[in-house]
Amino acid sequence: MAEPITAFKNAFKIPELKGRIIFTLVMLALYRLGCHVPTPGVDGAELARQIGQGGVFGFYDMFTGGAFTNATVFALGIMPYITASIILSLLIPVIPSLEQLQKSGAEGQKKITEYTRYGTIGLCIVQAIALAVYLEGMGREIVPSPGIAFTILCVISFTTGTAFIMWLGEQISEHGVGNGISLVIFTSIVSQMPAAFADLLRMLEFDQVNVVTVLVLLALMVVVVMGAILVTTGHRRILVQYPRQVKGRRVSGGQRNYIPLRVNQAGVIPIIFASSILMLPSMVANAITVSGLETFLDQMTNPAKFVYNLLFVLLIVFFSFFYTALTFNPVEWADNMKKYGGVIVGVRPGKATADHLQRIMNRITLVGALFLSGVAIMPAIVYNILDLPNWNVVHFFGGTSLLILVGVALDTIKQIEQHLTMRHYDGFSGKGSGRIRSRRGV
Repeated sequence: MAEPITAFKNAFKIPELKGRIIFTLVMLALYRLGCHVPTPGVDGAELARQIGQGGVFGFYDMFTGGAFTNATVFALGIMPYITASIILSLLIPVIPSLEQLQKSGAEGQKKITEYTRYGTIGLCIVQAIALAVYLEGMGREIVPSPGIAFTILCVISFTTGTAFIMWLGEQISEHGVGNGISLVIFTSIVSQMPAAFADLLRMLEFDQVNVVTVLVLLALMVVVVMGAILVTTGHRRILVQYPRQVKGRRVSGGQRNYIPLRVNQAGVIPIIFASSILMLPSMVANAITVSGLETFLDQMTNPAKFVYNLLFVLLIVFFSFFYTALTFNPVEWADNMKKYGGVIVGVRPGKATADHLQRIMNRITLVGALFLSGVAIMPAIVYNILDLPNWNVVHFFGGTSLLILVGVALDTIKQIEQHLTMRHYDGFSGKGSGRIRSRRGV
């Protein structure tokens, strides 16, 4: 335990890293303050009482840090930005001009980011109008003065709120530590955890659950965290042999290296993408009055139902393979190995090597996707088996939220560790780990 504490102390000894950490904390504090700024014309307290914490709204509220159920200016959260990113990612392989931009380096990526921002604003306007109509439909207890002026006010407030969150995330990524958008989601989930623990203790006090159920939930939480760390950091090592070359008196090569293929190459991206897509029909479900279609939409948008979880699993598997295909290019790996004379033992160079790498990556990606899917639907399984009275509690004791927390925490710690090792400090793994050590210890 002393090594992580020492690493955190060392982080504040480096002026640049210290400034980045403080900047990140300040930006996240601003985000949390914005989550409590009310939207004019909406009774947030009454809205929170009527919506409660169940179903898909409770799931959406988890990603907004409580801003949705209170209808604050951050009610839409960062989800429109994520949805816009999904749409653009799907369009890149289809539209040649976008694919060319992606391959053109920093300038192309800057242009893609600009398109993502425009898409985010467009989605915000559409979702803000839908949310305004939904709020007006809940009666004058929620919206005392409905009308076109209220709709315009909602569009301005919610769109500006999401744009500000997007700006905060980009500032954290550029001037802080970690991925800004991921840290915004991380902060939102963490802010809801005390309420979840309080609800669990309240249920235990009023005999709605027993001690065994609480212990099962806590054990599940530990197992998910351990599994998430194992899969997130796990990788398959592919042995590569390089030939020995003699140039005058200098001998180079003749050594063995490894290509580390991550089991979960996509990280928590598939779950975030799948969750954001399944949140979109929730507004439609509450506006539909046709009995047959209403029943189907209820199955599709209720996280405890079979149809919702089946769609969730299919989307997670799809995005796992899709994002892995975007970030891992076996042909490029094979060409680089062939260029420097590297070979995988028993595999011919060139196309055979690329096919071999792709085949292995497909297998381990399937394992990672199935793990993500199992964790994602675990709350529904536990909720139905244990017959819990509060759906919101299950999210924080095994499921998407824990997986996101672990993934974002590991990525952030890794980035801090890189700053430490660059300046000759031991990272969180300490000197005893062969994976990451300080430069002086090498």
